[in-house]
Amino acid sequence: MNIALESPEMLLLIIPVIIAGFYLLRKTKTKLVEWRVLVSLLLILALASPYTTVTRTVSEEDPSIVLVQDQTASMGIFPEGAGTDLYESLTAKTPTALVQLTGEKTTLGDAVTQYSGLGNQIVLVTDGNSNSGKDLTEALEFAKDTNTTVYLVQPELETNDLSVEILGDKKVVVDNQNEFEIVVRQASEQSVSYFLEVFVDGKISQSRQFTQDTRNNTIPINQAFTTLGAHNMSVKISDISGGDLKEINNEFFKSIYVIPKPEITLVTNETGSPLAKVLSNLYEVSVANGYPGAGNITDSKVLVLDNQYINSFSDAEIKEIKNYVSNGGGLIIVGGDRAYNYGNYLNSSLEEVLPVISKPSEFKGGRNLILLLDVSPSTVAHKTQGDILSNAVRILEEDNLKDANVAVIAFGNAAYDVSGGFVFMGLPHNVAILKEKVSKLTPTNETQTSLDQGLGIAKQMFESEDGELDAIVISDGGIEESYGQSVQIAQELKDMGVNLYFIHIRSSAPSQADRTRNYYAEMLMQKIGLEGNYQHIEMGERANIVFEEPAEAPDETEEEEPEYNGTYPLLEYSPDHFITRSVNLTNASITGYNQVTPKAGAERLVITVTGQPVLTTWRFGLGRVAAFTTDNGEGGGVRWSSVLYNGSNSKLISGTANWAIGNPQAEVGAVVDAPDTWLGTPSDLTLIMYDEGIPQLKLNGAQLDLALTGRNTYETSVNPVNIGIHDISGYPLAVNYALEYLEVGHNKDIESYIVATGGKIYTEKEARASLLKDARQNSQKESNEPVSLKMHVLLAALILYLSEVIARRIKEMRRLTQAQGEGTEEKAA
Repeated sequence: MNIALESPEMLLLIIPVIIAGFYLLRKTKTKLVEWRVLVSLLLILALASPYTTVTRTVSEEDPSIVLVQDQTASMGIFPEGAGTDLYESLTAKTPTALVQLTGEKTTLGDAVTQYSGLGNQIVLVTDGNSNSGKDLTEALEFAKDTNTTVYLVQPELETNDLSVEILGDKKVVVDNQNEFEIVVRQASEQSVSYFLEVFVDGKISQSRQFTQDTRNNTIPINQAFTTLGAHNMSVKISDISGGDLKEINNEFFKSIYVIPKPEITLVTNETGSPLAKVLSNLYEVSVANGYPGAGNITDSKVLVLDNQYINSFSDAEIKEIKNYVSNGGGLIIVGGDRAYNYGNYLNSSLEEVLPVISKPSEFKGGRNLILLLDVSPSTVAHKTQGDILSNAVRILEEDNLKDANVAVIAFGNAAYDVSGGFVFMGLPHNVAILKEKVSKLTPTNETQTSLDQGLGIAKQMFESEDGELDAIVISDGGIEESYGQSVQIAQELKDMGVNLYFIHIRSSAPSQADRTRNYYAEMLMQKIGLEGNYQHIEMGERANIVFEEPAEAPDETEEEEPEYNGTYPLLEYSPDHFITRSVNLTNASITGYNQVTPKAGAERLVITVTGQPVLTTWRFGLGRVAAFTTDNGEGGGVRWSSVLYNGSNSKLISGTANWAIGNPQAEVGAVVDAPDTWLGTPSDLTLIMYDEGIPQLKLNGAQLDLALTGRNTYETSVNPVNIGIHDISGYPLAVNYALEYLEVGHNKDIESYIVATGGKIYTEKEARASLLKDARQNSQKESNEPVSLKMHVLLAALILYLSEVIARRIKEMRRLTQAQGEGTEEKAA
């Protein structure tokens, strides 16, 4: 029990009492002084007003509810006035405020933020698609942090609706095949058919009948443009069977601005190599047999050094290369028998620019971590799911995992791989993707908690991994049904060298302990001899996992590389990177590579199955550098990697060049940039004047007002009121239907965020039957209330004082009785 004082300054009175007590003790030398001093001290303590706090459970019979009724345009596929009956039912039984959202913008995030933290519980009657204002997921995180419960009521679909969109780059290179994606969305999951037409510059390019029975259908298309300047594409769906509420979102426009091929400088001794051919087909390539000089690379977007000895360059030339990259140029170093470890790059000044060191990788292991997350219904029933997911996210954010490979497994009535295998944590976007997947986890419908299945999947994943192996189970500990099997598999994992941790979040789940109140999670860890790796934490707390240091790298002389018969299959180490996300290297193999070690902060994108880096990137100053550590496909007859320059594998080369280029547009003249937009949503326009001149832009012939915001940089905002393609002084801008009509149907992605606040997802019928009951249960909150201890101290002082008086009186009476007895004896004598 923690005790505090309201008036601690009153304790200063103790000083004169103690001084007076010492003085009187020296004068009288009687116990009475000690008693009176003690009573005085208690009285002073009472004056200081001691108190403690006690936790009380406060329950509201009539909880305060804010019902947010979404009546925006996208809700037309649901019954009119969805949520009205629920509001009338709630307001008759408990204080309920009604907030209605109307128009062609849905600001759910703003509504949740506004009413969070005020003692309310929030009910959202909506499809969950928020397209304006504060991000809804961030708003729900805020609600969770402020202990505001949010419920989601999903109206039943009354009719279907389809929307169409084109995804792809706006700026494209002339004469190149460009990849675009057409996405057709439907509100339901029923079978629908439609006729799809694609138009390029107003002329039909292709058409086809489609049948779709999923929410989204992605259709890839390729398109090349042979002339520079403004172009456009559009797509239209028609003859729809299966229901379609609106036609406005059945057509989509995309503006295209075609630019000249970016200039690339290729330094090579093999001008006819597959590398040279791929680059020449895509870019304006200047080929040189030696370093062309700083003046000749200034206008190039990328410098490619193909299999060059370090002594091919003077110190002054390498300094020029470093300056070129630092100022924003791209650099690609292609390997071979004269590069990297064969070209004396080690410890050279050129190596300072590179993301790799030109020596063999010392250790292909490293840390491999698997998070096993409990998503059984008990985690919702006992309000631990939010803690389970937030603990997992916090672990993913740990600095000591920046160079680790992490996988996530969820287990409930069954276990499944959430992450799609191990993900490299050295890339921020990989971390973001994994955190998003974890945040969206929802509980299973069955009651069983199959930890054993989760451990079994982890065992299979670890069997093909080297290095440090760690697994962390985060659960409410309700593993009674799977306890026996879990112990067996956990022991097998330990025997494999896996460091197993168990984070047990305390809850009221009955299946977390046996009849004698022994926790199954703790017993599991004790049985396999890892009781030190068991942590039992309260809800709201965060676990502290201290990982062991990864094993030391083995000596190069002791490590033998696996035999692959001279062929090394390639793996996409970071499949979500800009370069690798559209590449499929399933059947790609090379026969040789340069031995390198990635530097700290570098991003490994492609490796061999033996763990050797093949494509590694990083940023150097303002520029981008890629280390491609296999050859140009010809290699003086060696031909390590000719397969990478054929078919779809060549996307790895073009993707690397495009990444190194960054902005493909030449920095000359007046350069305009303005993203396509939606009706009612402004587009932010930027104009950069690289040459002297008066900045002037016209939108459909009307002069635009430009504001100077930086050196030679001007900005404005445009908001055309008509759907279609608009002209900005020769630069195209597409305006499409309002953003409100893009996403159709229920947004399943926010359900996990709703559950994390302690809320639930209902149909309208379920909400009328259960929501108020759940709201009353969720209104039970623990509050810390102060309890004064002043009367207890006064009572103690009184008892002590009376005890002293009574003891003294008894002593005096005994003395008097004894004196009277002695007097009687003297008379008798």
